[in-house]
Amino acid sequence: METITFDLGGMSCDGCASSVIKVLVALHGVTNATVSHAQSKAEIHYNPAQIKPEQLRAAIEAAGYFVQTD
Repeated sequence: METITFDLGGMSCDGCASSVIKVLVALHGVTNATVSHAQSKAEIHYNPAQIKPEQLRAAIEAAGYFVQTD
């Protein structure tokens, strides 16, 4: 198992954070996800043999949010 943290954008409330969690935990290979609207962060625990970080990012973006990059 691995853990990755993404800085998120596009969330305006705790409901948005809940939506991101639902999208992430529905993915095969994701064991747990916590998302904080206040901190604009997602922490995702996943199995790298089943899902890649690019797929996690794509799922977040498909839900209408975005992963911030430096």
